[in-house]
Amino acid sequence: MTDPDREPAVSAGVTYEVARAELEDVVRRLEAGGCALEESLALWERGEELAALCQNLLDGARARLAASPAARAAAVPVPQPGPGGPSGPAGA
Repeated sequence: MTDPDREPAVSAGVTYEVARAELEDVVRRLEAGGCALEESLALWERGEELAALCQNLLDGARARLAASPAARAAAVPVPQPGPGGPSGPAGA
């Protein structure tokens, strides 16, 4: 579990690209093995923090895109004519 007191230090000024690159390095080091147990645990915990940070940054980007005027305009449904033309069923 992530220590809430460490969150600001982890995310302060870190870009998605920097966090992802560090996460890739952590994964590479864990997969290579050869670390002592304590070092492996510290790497795992750092990886968890970085993964959460990356997810938060991606979620924020998605929210910004969804809130953009173009996204809102695209989300407005366009009325479609029903069967038989624009006035509804044939013979109405």
